[in-house]
Amino acid sequence: MTPARRKLLELIKSGGPQTATELAERLGVTPVAVRQHLQALAKEGLLVYVEERRPIGRPARRWSLSEAAQPFFPDSHREFAVGLIEAIDDTFGGEGLQRLVEERVRQQIRRYRRRMPERGASLEERVAALASLRNEEGYMVEWHAEGDDAWVLAENHCPICEAAKVCGRLCAGEPALFQTVLGPDVEVRRTEHLLDGSYRCVYQIVARESPWSDTARLGGSAPPPGVTDERGRPDEGHRQL
Repeated sequence: MTPARRKLLELIKSGGPQTATELAERLGVTPVAVRQHLQALAKEGLLVYVEERRPIGRPARRWSLSEAAQPFFPDSHREFAVGLIEAIDDTFGGEGLQRLVEERVRQQIRRYRRRMPERGASLEERVAALASLRNEEGYMVEWHAEGDDAWVLAENHCPICEAAKVCGRLCAGEPALFQTVLGPDVEVRRTEHLLDGSYRCVYQIVARESPWSDTARLGGSAPPPGVTDERGRPDEGHRQL
């Protein structure tokens, strides 16, 4: 595959369905040149499109990735992960699978905390560090400030998507995971979710003047059994998975 066509796949992956004109503007080339590549990628089965009617002129084609294009992006050994989850569920049942998910969360918390800025770092520095960690795992993260005390973190790719489709618990607790790592002075909400039909997952991170009360935290209930902080205490920043 040529670098130009690979770049188009990446732009559509990170930006969602787009027209040739929109892609051409991002690349700084003509729409005619982009359409040639889009048509070639469609013939290979990597792109699909829908006709978008306009008030004036002909309908525009809005291009998106097909299922066949997914192998061009990290999938974290999709088939192995899916098979392993199904085997655990069959062997140990829902309780065993829940324990597995909780242990994975504990490992993520420990790994992320080792790489986060020192205590006292600004929330922007913490968000930047979290985005970097997620990028290393293949999530294709983009983030930006939204006002003086809010940030948006968008994950344009999910390397565990197929496994999450089998076990939704794998990503159900991501907002709470981010909350734990970023600290109790922020509120984290997922505003778009890949498994709900969006083309990506988007999180809104809002600074708060003080830690949340028990009733205001994510989930509004006690941490999952066995989820503890680095000192072995129940992790009050982590909420239901």
